[in-house]
Amino acid sequence: MKNKWLSSLRAKIKGKEDETSSPEYYIGLGMCFGVAFGAALDNIGLGISLGLIIGVAVQKIKDKKA
Repeated sequence: MKNKWLSSLRAKIKGKEDETSSPEYYIGLGMCFGVAFGAALDNIGLGISLGLIIGVAVQKIKDKKA
């Protein structure tokens, strides 16, 4: 496990790995948009939950295509 993480880190430093290949990328992106959406509607809880759901859904779709 440690070696895989270390090699992934080295690949990121060298610029060989795409940042969108990280499993947390789309979840974090969905969370960001969800918080912004929640702040706009004055309902942060709803925004966070919707952002998380959308992020997980997009991640699953990207995993199936790969």
